[in-house]
Amino acid sequence: MKLSAELAAFSARLGHEFADPSLLVRALTHGSLSSATRPDNQRLEFLGDRVLGLTIADALLAHDRHATEGQLAPRLNALVRGETCAQIAREIGLGEVMKLGRSEMMTGGRRKDALLGDAMEAVIAAVYLDAGFEAARAVILHLWGKRLDSAEAAAFNPKTALQEWAQAQGMGPPGYRVAERSGPDHAPSFRIVVRLDDGREAEASGTGTKRNIEQAAASAMLAQIGEIP
Repeated sequence: MKLSAELAAFSARLGHEFADPSLLVRALTHGSLSSATRPDNQRLEFLGDRVLGLTIADALLAHDRHATEGQLAPRLNALVRGETCAQIAREIGLGEVMKLGRSEMMTGGRRKDALLGDAMEAVIAAVYLDAGFEAARAVILHLWGKRLDSAEAAAFNPKTALQEWAQAQGMGPPGYRVAERSGPDHAPSFRIVVRLDDGREAEASGTGTKRNIEQAAASAMLAQIGEIP
């Protein structure tokens, strides 16, 4: 099997030349296009998630030899979560080469975080099966490398920090509500308000996942109360 020019270009951006190109094709095939003769990428996604986690955990240990488990765990979570995988997928143009069924194409599947993140993990597994762990590790470190330097900042969770601050003040957990929602389902925009028990409120707006906008609202509240680290 020979890769198309489009997939060959993607393989070059990925930094790996496949001995078995069918693995890459499978990694890019979403369930909406699968059939008895065209397997989807779900099993590869399962494997790629584990390869990614091990590689990043090992890299974090090497990067900061004095960090505790309590410091390393949130950094790992920040680097392997779906949103980060989706960001990297966008950087290498993965969405442009995903193989989707008509329904997913019509609803903007090439831009969905969940699909991009899953496909990124599947591609990692494809590299692993094609050439072994060291090849997969090299691809991961190539794509994630710059993020390792900022892992500590990426691990900061505004919602967790705000909740801990509120509890220290004798308040209950902050409440979040969607004040406004607009835009298409594949790229919704939210305006989210966070409220403390004492009545103080802050808000954030943006396009993306509701979770990300809640984090932005929490950051706005932390800035308001002077608790930004």
